[in-house]
Order: sequence, then structure tokens, then C-alpha cells
Amino acid sequence: MFPTPVVDADFEKVYEPAEDSFLLLDSLEQELEYIQKRFKNPVVVEIGCGSGVVTTFSHKNIVPDGLFITTDVNPHACRSSKATSLKNGGAKYLDTLQSDLTTSIRSNIIDILIFNPPYVPAEEVPQIPKNESDYEWLDLALLGGSDGMAVTDRLLDNFDQILSPNGIAYILFCARNKPKEVADRMKSKGWDSELIINRKAGWEDLSVYKFFRT
Repeated sequence: MFPTPVVDADFEKVYEPAEDSFLLLDSLEQELEYIQKRFKNPVVVEIGCGSGVVTTFSHKNIVPDGLFITTDVNPHACRSSKATSLKNGGAKYLDTLQSDLTTSIRSNIIDILIFNPPYVPAEEVPQIPKNESDYEWLDLALLGGSDGMAVTDRLLDNFDQILSPNGIAYILFCARNKPKEVADRMKSKGWDSELIINRKAGWEDLSVYKFFRT
């Protein structure tokens, strides 16, 4: 097993790596051979990068020759993703964008997309705080609307404009997101999926699915 990167982040404003983060690391490690056979120098984008632990793990162990971009609406997370990368030796190329999902990235260039979304059901998706000093930044990493899918659905509905012709996406879900139903819906739109890993973590039942063109 590859070691977990050392994180450089303010956990009062940035999501601290937890069971969902570690499940993503395990799924990427499990997919190592598949990814390295499929891509040589991929464009890798992590949405909602938080502390940067997933991207750093990826450039250290999974695709060291990749071009990495991290995005987050939280400016503290953007800074943390770079700081965590540098703390662990840095990537050959990594940049970060304060961005809503992939709206700041040119269409159809992403080869590997990684997303640990705000999947916890809540009355609504939080508004972006007005000031960097506000304490509500952390809520954006957690609360995903009535079914926990408000943010994820926006991404899934735009796969055709986001991913490269050979692109794949790794998305994390909790059981309350009804991931099997999501997979069926995506299949009707031309996207196959594969359950990579499933794990119970306390009261949560978490899964990582891989999506790819039929």
C-alpha cells in the first residue's frame, strides 16, 4: 500500500481527510494498472480538492507524469491543495483554480476526473461565503441539497462537454445518493459505469464508481 500524503491545511476552513477521502485513495490504487495502461500523460482534474490529499496521492503514486489541475470554490482549499503537494515533493505540473466545478477549464480535455462531492443530504446547497474569513466554507464540502446530489448532478449532466474522448471519471457516492440508480440513468445517456469499491464507514455506506463512454 502507498503511504497517505502529509496534509498542509487549516481544518477549520478546509475539509479534513476522512473515510471518504481514504476510500478514493484506495480506489485509485486499485485502478493503478488500468489507469497506467490507458494513459501516458493525462490531464487529471480533481474537483473540490479540499486539502489536496487525493491529488497529491495521485501524482506521487498513480500518474506521476500527469498534468494536474485542482478546482474548488473555497480559496482556502485551493491554497491547501498546492501546499500539500509541495509538502510531499510537488508534482511535475500542478495548478489550482478557484472555480465552480470545471467551468474554468476548456471543454473535452480532461482525461481523468476525480470528485468527492458534497454528498450529505440537506435542505439546500450552501451559498458561497462573501469573505474568506467566514466560517461557513466547510459547509460547501459537505452539504449537497435534498438528496445530496445537487452538485453531482450538475457535473454528471455535462460529462459530454467535460471529458476527453477517452476520458474517465471517479465519483464518490453515499448510499442515500442511490448510486445504482445514477449509474442506470447515466447508461441511458451513453455512459457505462463500474463499481470500484464499496465500504461501510460508521453510519455511512460509501462507494466509488468509475464512469466511461459506452
